Amino acid sequence: MERLFITKGEKIIYNNTKCVIIRIINVNTVSIEEIETNIIHTVDVSELEPIDRSDELEYNLHGLSEKEWEKANIRYNVIKPILKNRGDLDLINKTAFNNKVSISTIYRWLKLFDNSGLVSSLVGMKRTGGRGKSRLSNLQENIINDKIHAVYLNSSRKSIIKTIREIQLACDEFSIPCPHPNTVRNRIKNISEEEKIRKRFGIQEARYKYEPLKGKFPGADYPLSVVQIDHTPVDIILVDEYYRKPIKRPWLTLAIDVYSRMVVGSYISFETPGFLGTGMCIANSILPKEMWLEQMEIDAEWPCWGIMDKIHVDNAKEFRSNMLKKSCINYGIDIEFRPVATPHYGGHIERLLGTFAKEIHNLPGTTFSSSEERKKYDSSKNASFTLQEFERWLTIFITKIYHTRIHTEINQSPLERFKNGIMGNKEMPGKGIPPRINNEKKVRLDFMPFVERTIQEYGIVIDHIYYYSDALRSYIHDSEKNIKKQHIFKRDPRDISIVYFYDPNIDDYIEIPYRDASLPPMSIWEHREILKKLKENRVNIDEKSIFSAFRELNELEERSIRETRNRKRNKILNQQELKSKTPDENEEQERVNKIEDLKPFEEIDDEAFNRKN
Repeated sequence: MERLFITKGEKIIYNNTKCVIIRIINVNTVSIEEIETNIIHTVDVSELEPIDRSDELEYNLHGLSEKEWEKANIRYNVIKPILKNRGDLDLINKTAFNNKVSISTIYRWLKLFDNSGLVSSLVGMKRTGGRGKSRLSNLQENIINDKIHAVYLNSSRKSIIKTIREIQLACDEFSIPCPHPNTVRNRIKNISEEEKIRKRFGIQEARYKYEPLKGKFPGADYPLSVVQIDHTPVDIILVDEYYRKPIKRPWLTLAIDVYSRMVVGSYISFETPGFLGTGMCIANSILPKEMWLEQMEIDAEWPCWGIMDKIHVDNAKEFRSNMLKKSCINYGIDIEFRPVATPHYGGHIERLLGTFAKEIHNLPGTTFSSSEERKKYDSSKNASFTLQEFERWLTIFITKIYHTRIHTEINQSPLERFKNGIMGNKEMPGKGIPPRINNEKKVRLDFMPFVERTIQEYGIVIDHIYYYSDALRSYIHDSEKNIKKQHIFKRDPRDISIVYFYDPNIDDYIEIPYRDASLPPMSIWEHREILKKLKENRVNIDEKSIFSAFRELNELEERSIRETRNRKRNKILNQQELKSKTPDENEEQERVNKIEDLKPFEEIDDEAFNRKN
């Protein structure tokens, strides 16, 4: 997984140039130095890119068999306690002893997980007949580990060069080959920063930099330690993009960082919450927000990104989806369900949703929260926000109001507390800036639900729509033991003109378009609305009828827009013309307009027809 680590000494790419981070200024800004020219820049972290690590081991979740996934999961559960206590050597030794593996194996698993951030990478390299395996003997391994801890990880703070020389001398004493210096450098590089500081600078310095503050919520001791997620129907009627006619209430899925009360992600749609809404909210929480703010044309700060340690949810069925659990486990995220009969455990997210509800009740089209208030207000008649406009309103409220005002429970703004939790201050240590994942497509696909289909000569069919690409050709009539093989496909709900095929041979997703390239893009909500109308009218449902109805609706919408624009333009022109005329001319014009508006025979005296001869 392409991750950008924001730590001092990390090599990165800036403007296609290799650089190194030399100073962390704040959550959003760092100083970097070009490696070749030593030129220093102060830049926003969103402008940085990770060094290409395409050679690192990483498996897609769908590319693993159940046996391989079980193997990776077992290894993850072994190293999981160490991930939160990197500097505890006794724990590493105890873990290795209890699980009957070597210390070097533990370090190797840690490296695999650190490089990708995915549990699936712990499957390890596929068998290659010994190629690429370590050729070091147990004695060489012991010498390396002993000298690293005795020489480098020491309060005397000896250099890496000194450590390499000590290893060379020890190997000479035993008359065995000395490992390459790069082997030693790589071993030291894989030691966590916390352990380095603890051993070289002391426990107090490590505690200051790495130990989190204790919070009131169990485990919420630093930013992204615990994120609560919940859904709610929003108390507002939204209108469609074209007619501006009322549709219905949307659903909001919201994620809040319990430590700071920052909103880390959200997802709004007209769909009842399920795996899709929950997965999209988690993906939005993990991803950086700069591109989203730019699309919304909002100039605001929202420095929340990175993989959370734990997601805290209620016991709704959408949170218990096996695929959602598997996706979270693959990213190293724990899912914790709210204990039964303990409503206070979900208080943070519920209070936040209540705060948003109060603000929404001031918007046109609100449905309020009580039937008594609804009686006095016509929500549909006053509705004026589209889904996109409401989404923009919500983002502005989150970033410019909620994040920046003082929160009564923490006595500071969520933004200030989040930054202090990341960067630290005089009173407390900081967690450090979490790695940024820039591969938006992969993260979103990893948290999307999937469908399985057999691949035929025509491609595949999903919800009456045909998809095809030459990439499917080699999988036509693919079978195992004379049973047609099901393959995995995913789709973005915002645009179903493309589905994503998981190709097991390359362990990645490939875009598969409509079989008929002339068909227009469509969202999943538009598609479902059309299916509903076709069923109501008892029309035979197939690809032709779906897109015929879609085109017809689009034509009506476009015609309506044109007519509305023409009416508005004519009204403006008439007003301008009236302003330019004298009062007498206006009076004459009004008389003419009245005559033109009269229906046939409207001015004829009825008595003329009733007069007796």
